[in-house]
Amino acid sequence: MPAKSPQTGSDGFSAEERAAMKERAAELRAEGKKGAKRADGLQALLDRIAQMAPEDRALAERVHVAVTAGAPELSPKTWYGMPAYANADDKIVVFFQDSGKFNYRYSTLGFQDTATLDDGDLWPVSYALRKWTPAVEKKVIALVKAAVA
Repeated sequence: MPAKSPQTGSDGFSAEERAAMKERAAELRAEGKKGAKRADGLQALLDRIAQMAPEDRALAERVHVAVTAGAPELSPKTWYGMPAYANADDKIVVFFQDSGKFNYRYSTLGFQDTATLDDGDLWPVSYALRKWTPAVEKKVIALVKAAVA
């Protein structure tokens, strides 16, 4: 995805993409209780992303796209005020912590113990994220797919 386009202005979602996500949230609510819960989680996540500083918001929006593409079975929600994605048991698998939350110099992509990233006796469960590139996108999608495998 290009770094910046006239439609987005913030390296993030276009107005059309935001409208499509709102429509999907309405569809989920219409599906009933489980759909409504998922729609409410999606809306809370999108609202939280919208509150972020522009640089963090752009990263969070790209993470959202990567997670939903790599693991559509995960449910979006917020967790301790951060965008997060839960499995069918409503356990958090992956989350995004914006740099502004604790005044860090980088955002964090983190995985909880429900993520199956195990690699011997030692493996990373969080990653510093400063800039979105095609290489970063590829790595995030691979991590998310591995986390739910």
